[in-house]
Formats: sequence, C-alpha cells, structure tokens
Amino acid sequence: MPFARLQALGWRALPALHPALDAPLAEVLAGAPAERVLDRLLRALRLDAAGRACAAEALFGVGLWRRRLRWHLGGATESPRLLLALLLRDLCGRADAAPLAGLAPDALPPPRPPPDALADRWSLPDWLARELVEAAGPEAGALAAALCRPGPIFLRVNRLRATRQALAERLAAGGVATRPGRLAHDALEVLGARLNLVGLPAWRDGWLEVQDEGSQLVAEALGARPGEAVLDRCAGAGGKALALAAAVGPAGRVHCCDLDAGRLDRLLVRATRAGAAGSVVRHGAAPPEGLLVDRALVDVPCSELGPLRRGPDLRWRLDPSAFAALPALQGRLLADAAACVRPGGRLVYATCTFRREENEAVARAFEAAQPAWRRAVPSVPEGTLDGDGALRLLPHRHGTDGFYAAAWDRTGST
Repeated sequence: MPFARLQALGWRALPALHPALDAPLAEVLAGAPAERVLDRLLRALRLDAAGRACAAEALFGVGLWRRRLRWHLGGATESPRLLLALLLRDLCGRADAAPLAGLAPDALPPPRPPPDALADRWSLPDWLARELVEAAGPEAGALAAALCRPGPIFLRVNRLRATRQALAERLAAGGVATRPGRLAHDALEVLGARLNLVGLPAWRDGWLEVQDEGSQLVAEALGARPGEAVLDRCAGAGGKALALAAAVGPAGRVHCCDLDAGRLDRLLVRATRAGAAGSVVRHGAAPPEGLLVDRALVDVPCSELGPLRRGPDLRWRLDPSAFAALPALQGRLLADAAACVRPGGRLVYATCTFRREENEAVARAFEAAQPAWRRAVPSVPEGTLDGDGALRLLPHRHGTDGFYAAAWDRTGST
C-alpha cells in the first residue's frame, strides 16, 4: 500500500519536532526540492534516528500528498501544520493525541472518505493524471499508486570484478540482505532498511553500481558482446555505459558522448573504480566524424516520468510545457547515432518516460525516414515487450522505474 511506510512510522518524535517543521514545509509547498530542504534541516538540528526519520517522512509526505491533503481539508484555511495533521489522521490513520499534539487537531475538518477522482486520490497534477490515463488506460490507477510508493533499491554486479553470487555473499557477510532481480541478469534487490551503499567495501572495490533493474534491462537490450565497439550517445554519468563496458570486456570499447562535460568527468571516475577505464572513451558532446560502431544506445533526454517514485515531490516541480520540444531533439539524436552504426549493427532508442509522443511516435518517425533499418526484438524477459516488439517497463507491472526501448538492425549502407 502507498501509505504503509507512513503508517509504520511511530511519529513519536513529532510533538517535539513539529515547530521546526513549519518553515521547511512551507518551502516545499512553495516549490523548493524536498531533499534539499530536508538536508538543510538535518544539518541545522541534532536529531536521533527517530527524529531524522520523522522529519523526512513529514516533508516528503506533505510534499507528495499535498493535493490529496487539500481535498481532505475541504474549505478550511490551509497551513503547513494543518496539512501535516491531516497526513497523520487521514493517511496514516493516527487519531491518537500524542502525534497530533500541537498540530491544532481541534481545527481539523471532519474526516472524509477517500476521493474517487484519479488526480485527487493519488495527489497528481491534472496534466500528469491525463498522461497516466493515456499511457495505461484502465490501469492508470494502479500506475498512479505505484508512483506513490518508494522504489526498491537495485544493484548491478560489475562482471569485470565479480559474479552476482559472489557479490550477494559478500554483502550478506556484511549484513546486507539481497535477492536476485527478476528481470536483469546482473541485478540484486536490496532487502530491509536503506543503507549507505556507497560506503560499503564492495562499492569502493568496484564490485557494484546502484542502478534500477529497468535501467539495467535497457542496457541488456543492446545485446553488446565481448570485443565489440558500442556508442552510448547520451551517456550522462555512465550507469548504462558501465554496464556496456562490462558486456564488451577489456577488448571492447564504449564510446561515450554527452552535452554535460561534468557528467563525463564523473563517468571517468566511476569507470576507474569499476576497472573499465581502458574500455571507456569519452568524446564530448557528439561522436567524432567517421566513428563506426557495432551497436549504439541512444538513451535520450526526456520528460523523465518513469522514475517519479524516486522523488516524492518531483511531480509538482515539472513543467509539462517543456515536453513539446523533446521529440524533435530525440529524433535528431537518434538519427545522429544511427549514422555511426555499421551495416548489420544494432541501434536501440530508449527513454525513461511512458509518454507515447516521446516513445512510439519518435520510433515510427525514425522508421519512416530510415528505410535501411529493420525493427528488431531485443532479447528480454517475457512480459516486457509491447505489441511493436519494443521493451516497455511500468512500475505497477514490473516493479521497475518506467522505461521504453525500441531496437533496429541496419540492413543496408544508407
């Protein structure tokens, strides 16, 4: 259930803490990123573990559920403290006096049953509710519920350093329980409480990367083989590039491009830790003229609706008016990467969104303009392909973030 995390928290620290939450809650409701506000709050206060958890869930809970809470508020005058009280009473089921002490419970409006409207029930902006209906139809409610739950933490074993079994055993010896992922070959799901994974010896030794299982599966869809040359056209900080480096091995090459030079610098640091620095080649904003590769991944900039569960207040900070310009950019990047692939090679177009304008529409426009490419079906688990043979991952179906990936093989020289 989306409210299970909130309901499991004891909230015992709230009576002493809530006066310090008024200003941070107001900042979040005004549009400040909740994670940054929380970080400043925790730096300013000396809190024990219970207090830190209470502060985090209060900021994230009100930040995420603001529309639902305003619906429960009815016509009463809004205040951050009143919304927090409604979070405890109506979403956490806490009607007892202790957590609500000082939150003006006498000013609360009478309880109301949960709303029926999708946007009110799952605390969505109107535009996002429409996007979910367009993407999932009758499953829109299930998708919305999944986007309101914290996503699981997945690790990818670095095959250059270890096997999945060896990593699982090493983590278990250090008290970190995991289980194999259901979809990606190198995925481990972390069980139990969240940990500082980057502080683990296995991370420092380059055995693992923190990467959603869906992201890992997108990299697998390229089908990279040992010794091949591949292009990661929009590499970013390199999560998928490092997965590809493990696939092609020391004899292969992963050519990486990104508009953000700083992200490519961070990629080099990560590649060095992973033992892949010799395989990763950085090219800056665009591939060099004349570059030819066996395979290319084009993980384009997109509306990023797929990982919304990773940022509880992100839905309220996105500007949907910026989405209209994305398909043209995505199409240009796809065509740019296609020119680098040898005849017989593979091309994969990927996004982390479920918007059809950025997924199917871009893929079909590419096919119409590029007759030398034939649609291919990536080798991925059953139940993850759509009717066109493209990879489509949705949180409520697959337990991953939302992803899309279409693949083609080059059949001619032009």
